[in-house]
Parts: sequence; C-alpha cells; structure tokens
Amino acid sequence: MQARPTKLALDPDGGLRIEWSDGAKRKYSVRELREKCPCATCREKRSQPPPPATALPVLSMAEARPLAIADMKPVGNYAYSIRFSDGHDTGIYTCDFLRELGAEVGVGD
Repeated sequence: MQARPTKLALDPDGGLRIEWSDGAKRKYSVRELREKCPCATCREKRSQPPPPATALPVLSMAEARPLAIADMKPVGNYAYSIRFSDGHDTGIYTCDFLRELGAEVGVGD
C-alpha cells in the first residue's frame, strides 16, 4: 500500500508541509511546486530552449506579486490540484509525485 497524506499545512513562510501515512514528513517550497507543475503546458515550456539572456519577460500583475499557494483541493483519492497566486491551476499533483518532491523534515523542524 502506498503512503497517503494524513495532514497538510501551510508554513508561515508560505511553504507546504505534508505528513504521510507512513510517518514521513516533507516540506515543499511554493517555487518548487510551481516550477515542477505536471500540466501539459508547463511540461512543454520546460522542454523549450531558454530565451536569450537579453530577453526581458513581460509579467502580468498576478505574476509580479510574490508566489503563494492560493488553494489546494483533493482530486479523487490519488492527487491534489493546486491553485497558485499567479493564477495557474491546471496541474494535478499525484501523491506519488508529491513524495518525490520536497525535502524530508527532521524532528523539531
């Protein structure tokens, strides 16, 4: 049986903590979750060559604000949908994928 989240919480710094059914605890930065978004659009963008170093991106107002998790909802019993403050919300993060991300949290962390 695969481990499942038993507790999800936002840290004061905006990061996400997940406690798993096997006792593991992991911490995720919002930036990591957004950059590793598994949706088709984000996967395609990651496969493109980087823009020239002299190119300046044009940001929307939402993209210019600090990145945060705006909402997180379960998808069935196997994944979570995360809506970010930049408006992006199409990634479905499976529990298996979430276990691969983040960093193990030690006692007292």
